[in-house]
Amino acid sequence: MHDDRLITEKRLERFVRERIAPAIYGRALPLELSSWDAPGEPVPVSEALRQVFEPQEHGAAWGKAWSTKWLRLRGEVPEGWGAADGTAVEIVVDLGFNNDVPGFQCEGIAWRPDGTIIKAISPRNQYVPLKLLGGGLSVDFYVEAAANPDLSQGWSFAATPLGDKSTSGDEPRYRLGRIAIAELNEVVWDLHQDIWTLSGLMHELPFELPRRHEILRAFERMLDVMDPDDVAGTAAAGREALAEVLSRPAYASAHELLATGHAHIDSAWLWPVRETIRKCARTFSNVVALMDENPDFVFSCSSAQQLAWMKEFYPELFIRIREKVKAGQFVPVGGMWVESDTNMPGGEAMARQFVEGKSFFLQEFGVDCQEAWLPDSFGYSGALPQIVKSAGSRWFLTQKISWNQVNKMPHHTFNWEGIDGTRLFTHFPPVDTYNSELHGRELAHAQRNYREHGRGTISLVPFGYGDGGGGPTREMVAAAHRTADLEGSPKVRMGTAEEFFKRAEAEYHNLPVWVGEMYLELHRGTYTSQANTKQGNRRSEHLLREAELWCSTAAVRTSGSFTYPAADLKRLWRLVLLQQFHDILPGSAIAWVHQDAERNYAAIARELEGIIADAASALLGEGDTIFLLNAAPHERSGVPALAAAEAVHEDSPVNVTERAGGYVLDNGVIRAVLDANGLLTSLSDYATGREAIAPGMFGNHLELHRDTPNEWDAWDIDEFYRRNVVSVVEARSVTLESAGWDAVVVVERTVGSSTITQRISLEAGAESLGISTTVDWQEHEKLLKIGFPLDVRADRSASETQFGHVFRATHTNTSWEAAKFEFCAHRWIHVAEPGYGVAIANASSYGHDVTRTIRDDGRTTTNVRVSLLRAPKFPDPRADLGLHVLDLSIRPGASIGGAVEEGYRTNLKPRLVAGANPVEPLFTVFNQALVIEAVKLAEDGSGDVIVRLYESLGERSTGLITANFESRMVHSVDLLERPVEAPGVTPGAGAAELTLRPFQLVTLRFSR
Repeated sequence: MHDDRLITEKRLERFVRERIAPAIYGRALPLELSSWDAPGEPVPVSEALRQVFEPQEHGAAWGKAWSTKWLRLRGEVPEGWGAADGTAVEIVVDLGFNNDVPGFQCEGIAWRPDGTIIKAISPRNQYVPLKLLGGGLSVDFYVEAAANPDLSQGWSFAATPLGDKSTSGDEPRYRLGRIAIAELNEVVWDLHQDIWTLSGLMHELPFELPRRHEILRAFERMLDVMDPDDVAGTAAAGREALAEVLSRPAYASAHELLATGHAHIDSAWLWPVRETIRKCARTFSNVVALMDENPDFVFSCSSAQQLAWMKEFYPELFIRIREKVKAGQFVPVGGMWVESDTNMPGGEAMARQFVEGKSFFLQEFGVDCQEAWLPDSFGYSGALPQIVKSAGSRWFLTQKISWNQVNKMPHHTFNWEGIDGTRLFTHFPPVDTYNSELHGRELAHAQRNYREHGRGTISLVPFGYGDGGGGPTREMVAAAHRTADLEGSPKVRMGTAEEFFKRAEAEYHNLPVWVGEMYLELHRGTYTSQANTKQGNRRSEHLLREAELWCSTAAVRTSGSFTYPAADLKRLWRLVLLQQFHDILPGSAIAWVHQDAERNYAAIARELEGIIADAASALLGEGDTIFLLNAAPHERSGVPALAAAEAVHEDSPVNVTERAGGYVLDNGVIRAVLDANGLLTSLSDYATGREAIAPGMFGNHLELHRDTPNEWDAWDIDEFYRRNVVSVVEARSVTLESAGWDAVVVVERTVGSSTITQRISLEAGAESLGISTTVDWQEHEKLLKIGFPLDVRADRSASETQFGHVFRATHTNTSWEAAKFEFCAHRWIHVAEPGYGVAIANASSYGHDVTRTIRDDGRTTTNVRVSLLRAPKFPDPRADLGLHVLDLSIRPGASIGGAVEEGYRTNLKPRLVAGANPVEPLFTVFNQALVIEAVKLAEDGSGDVIVRLYESLGERSTGLITANFESRMVHSVDLLERPVEAPGVTPGAGAAELTLRPFQLVTLRFSR
């Protein structure tokens, strides 16, 4: 036989494009349009419907960036339309869409005149069925059209002013397309779906399989029997020509795909939070309408925050969602407040993501989510398995690791073992997308890519337009139905994530194990971009710690005269948790988003400072004695952990001597030498007598790198940045600002167009040297690092993560190790050889790198660097420009325990308050390895006290925690404060004996 395959395929492609697609809608009639432009930010529907609508021209340009136009659509359906079998009447609304990037351009919501939502209008979902308008043949409804600009720009990553409303311009960005009453030919529509499914399958089948050629010949028969001049009249014959190849059952061994509807809506990204709220309403209204037509359709919805927005701003839609939850079609998943970043949130914040998310789902829907659902976060902390299990969940899903630049994850279904030994059943959908359309290409990829063949038979595929929202469409549901049992295709069945996990668990035993963090080999710049956002997060986390601690202490110590501000603390926690969304905290959103975040953080700080002041006043009373409120889990200046008392000052001041234009600072605990350029040429501690700085080198070394990643500017740091560096050595001035009990040396430098002022300080009795770097940052596409070359032979570094730390190799024996050239640490990083280590703590930085070299003397220099600032141009062209204050400390001779302590000291600045009475700590822990992370009152309002602690050293630790107040009994509880059995915890009356495994997390409830 002659090979005419390509000829037939081109014939099919053109016939579909020019004949079938235009025939889906037959007769059409333009609607009468009028409009009203919202003058500023979006308004509620009740306000919009009261406005005067002026006549609106069809095809007119409209919509400056971020504006809203309200359209009123009116008309009468001609007699007889939709009366024939297989036809229906719909209103088609094209706001000026392009078909390339759904969710990244203009969008709309259709509203009835009574102010109830009908459904969304989006680029690939442009129809409103007449039956949803309330009956009759009259058309009268409104469309709230949002002129969101397309910041994707074809993913060119070019700088754009569109991400800031003040710079986005006034020119219209869209032009109205067809807005009409139209008659839908359902037979032609079904034929179009048949072709889409079979064509997608055909192009994925190997040439040598007969099935591929049988589908092609069926298409040929269809093309022959159909009349191009009468597509509607011959569509049924066309479907009949395809019926046989469409009805053949799948292979018995075909892979199974459980398809769950999904819309990964970024809670802020290339749009502000205010637009996300509308995106959620659009998507969820679409989903609910689709459920009415398809009882087997199931939608998985993560992020309690997004549903909380629906409850607050779209209560009528929220009621409909609640009904679909009861019906089992709309399924809350994930159990988190938002799909947060997991690298940078602190331990307590990560726990609260689940506390707030799961509590909301339980309260509003009676649903206890069993799966953590994070398809798009930028790597996964090794602490996450324990946190998920501690929240009462049992499964984990993600997809993002498929984006790795170098190394391919070896499993799709496996046990993930966290830093404490907790194992979590985990699945990576082999479809490698969380935005599937259920196209034949995607389904075939999932089947080919699945790495567990022979042991497992099923994987999960989330389908629906995401990122910018939209969700599943009726075309996707049609594809699911057609591929349920189709030869050559995996078997597709719609269902819930829970169904998938239970089936996968039941069929696959002796799972492979992945140990430790799941590092994403991409998006390493997110540990540094948008420094103000990161600083706000860190500050907020520690202010919340203080507020809950002192409010709990006041509630217990004042015999009820102080009211614990539970509602305010919950509201503030939720606002902080929102900012931890995986495009806000990582710094990968538009300027508008980060401006909002900085305003939120400022408001959070003001309110928490007020709450802390009120609690302190209630605790200390009125007086002139200055007390140190020590919220740290370690003693500080003679004040016990979690207590308030007068600080004990050191007996001797810091000794300062001048040397060769520089200074020597010595407090009898450590000794630091700064040269004439303010570089740290020596740092030693008297306890060990060791020199921390490698010979002939210097710390406090600022280095400026070229930072031009290949793509994903705010997200990525590519390894080649290291090849272009300017060493910032020369100082404009080095002066001694003060000497005495504390010593401060001020160093001023210039780098590029930026000025840098450093305050290098040593306090009396301190075990660490402080370095506060103030930068007026005026660079673009540059990366500023500060480095410390240490005379330590360390084959690995330890970096704080949630409730513990993670080790990473300092060498690059394997491609997995080489890929970790930039990584995340929380408050501290530690490098050591047996018997000696150095800790570097920070107050708001997360990005780090550690390298090693062998010197001529055979000894090793381990260079630890902290990333201070970046300056990417996309999506915010002015990212990080302006003034920053970045605090670090370096502690020589430090153990891991010293690093933990230094991390808290650097982040919890001394809080000095005047009063009359000292305050005894609520709890005493008789082992500093056991660190109290949170003290709060119980969520149920009982007044019981909750304490959360963890083993911090990575070793088996024993100890006793005692309540310094009357407590009837201690109970082990999970993160949601439900009773659980906790290994190693022996509770008693007012105390608990603890024998904890490395990094074990424990939550205890002390009944009052």
